[in-house]
This record gives sequence, C-alpha cells and structure tokens, in this order.
Amino acid sequence: MMEDESSECRNHARLGIMELANMISVPMSLNAVVRLKVADAIWDGGSNTPLSASQILTRLLPSGGGDPENLQRILRMLSSYGVFTEHLNGSKRNYSLTDVGKTLVTDSEGLSYAPYVLQHHQDALMRAWPLVHDAVLDPSTEPFVKANGEPAYGYYGKKPEMNGLMQKAMSGVSVPFMKAILEGYNGFEGVERLVDVGGSGGDCLRMILLKHPNVRQGINFDLPEVVAKAPQIPGVTHVGGDMFKSIPRGDAIFMKWVLTTWTDDECKLIMQNCNKALPEGGKLIACEPVLPKETDDSHRTRALLEGDIFVMTVYRAKGKHRTEEEFRRLGLSSGFPNFRAVYIDYFYTVLEFQK
Repeated sequence: MMEDESSECRNHARLGIMELANMISVPMSLNAVVRLKVADAIWDGGSNTPLSASQILTRLLPSGGGDPENLQRILRMLSSYGVFTEHLNGSKRNYSLTDVGKTLVTDSEGLSYAPYVLQHHQDALMRAWPLVHDAVLDPSTEPFVKANGEPAYGYYGKKPEMNGLMQKAMSGVSVPFMKAILEGYNGFEGVERLVDVGGSGGDCLRMILLKHPNVRQGINFDLPEVVAKAPQIPGVTHVGGDMFKSIPRGDAIFMKWVLTTWTDDECKLIMQNCNKALPEGGKLIACEPVLPKETDDSHRTRALLEGDIFVMTVYRAKGKHRTEEEFRRLGLSSGFPNFRAVYIDYFYTVLEFQK
C-alpha cells in the first residue's frame, strides 16, 4: 500500500514529478532570454548592475514595447536554476547575471554559449524529442530521422542557416575549452605534424599552433564541402576526405567531440584508420565527454547524461557518451596498447591513445 498522501515522503514525491513534468519550461525560457539578448543587456560591458524587468526591456527595445511582467516571470524561474541572481527590495525584483548567466554574454571575439542554446532548440530538433521512446523500440533509426526524413548531418548541410548556427555554437563551446586544454595539457610538445580530424574551419589548430611553435605543420581534415569553406591559416593545410576510409599521416592526431556521435564499430574503424596514419610511438588525442562510472545527481553527471540522450535522439541512436573504461577498451581493440585520461575540463576529458 502507498503511504498516507499527507506524509512528507509522498508530498516530496508528488512535488518531484511535478518539477520533472514541467521541466520543459527551463530550456524554453533559456531559449527565450537568449533570443531576447537579455544577458548582453544586463552585462552592459561589464557593469552587471541589477536591473528590473522594465529596465532590461528599455535596453532591449529602446523605442518601447514588451511585457515586463512576463519577462520577470521568466527571469524569476531561471533565477531558481542559477542563471540570474534575484535582488529583492520590498516588492521590487532586480536581476543580475550569475557565473552561469555570464556564459551567455557575447565576448570580444563575438562568441558565447548563446548559439549552443539556440542550436538545441531549432524546429527540426524539437520535432525529434517526442519520439525518444522510438530509440528504445527501434534503435536502427534515430528519432531525428523519423521526424525529418534524413540524418542530422545531411539535413544541416542543406540548410545554410542551421549549419551556420551549428558552427557558431561549436566555436562558442570549443574556444574556452581549448584555452583550458592549452593551459593544462602538455601532450602537443614534441609534435611536428598534427592532424585535426573533423577540424571544421581550423579554429582548434590555429590555437594549438599559436601556443606550440614546435608544431610546424597542421592538417585540418574534414569533409570536402566543409574544408572548401575554411579560411586560410598560416601553417595549416586543409584536406578533404572521409575518416572512415583513410586519415592523413601525422606525428599525432587530434579530434574533439567526434567519437561520441558514432557507434562502437564506427569508432573502432575511425581509430584503426588513425592508428594506420601514425608512426610507432605516435598518439591519438581525443577530447570527448566521459561518463562517470556511478550515477549521482551532480551538475556534471546530469550534463553528461543529458548530452548522451541528445546524441541518441539527434545524431546516432547507438552513438553515445562512454565511460573511461569503455574508451580504454575501444583503444585496445583499435591497436592502441597505451591509454591515459586527463581531466582538465568538467565536461570534456582528454583521452590519449598511444601506439
């Protein structure tokens, strides 16, 4: 029998399921404040002065308009999730940015996490989410494919606006991460020829070459249609190809957020091709989300597990975030006897596979 409905335990249980059922309010409200550019308005070049919803609207819409009450409702809810700090003075509520909120502020390079938020909530992706249960019933086809008729990468390729937003989202996430890697990881020392697999426009190689002049040659390797749009970068050669067929030779191979979106068999093929392209003692440096062995309710674990469901829904029903041990086994089966994991960033881990 169930406990008495008035007991503390049952009260907490009902509250818990109500919070989960209504949780769509969180990402959609985040999407709203990003579209409205609320973070930039509050930040105002670094002042981050607490503002009322009316004051924020005045900055967003100088000619007038907008509903301050509805904006305040959104700000208040997101304050409960640590995006804003609420400053209560009598009946007046003002809002400033927390450290989480500051990730949405456009920096001097024009980057922020805002495009990453928007990228997740485009119509094509939103159509896939009601079909997550289908990934359990039939893992041979992704929910995104069932909703949109073709795989995500092909779909993006036909939609310049979606592709552009994805590139901007990846830059906004990659640049801060690469700065952390370059400060805390020494694995690029002694490398003269570095291949970046899935390097897109070459942003990561540009940063690595600036920090490590010992890398005399950078090879930015991606699909031909991707590298065709890549800008010229001193010391970097753009090469088009297919990582499932072959990979250019190098002293070391770098990849970021590539293995996550493929199945174990596909990862093994990619890594075997990396192995063939490396000399004895050469290494593959892969930066990927790594799941903890045990599940808990920490922000890190939740972020990693949520990302895992995103991969399953949008990119590959059997692509996935993996544990350190799963990556170690993949490396061994691909011909890499030596493995180490370097934890620098909370979301991404540097995985070093050495021949």
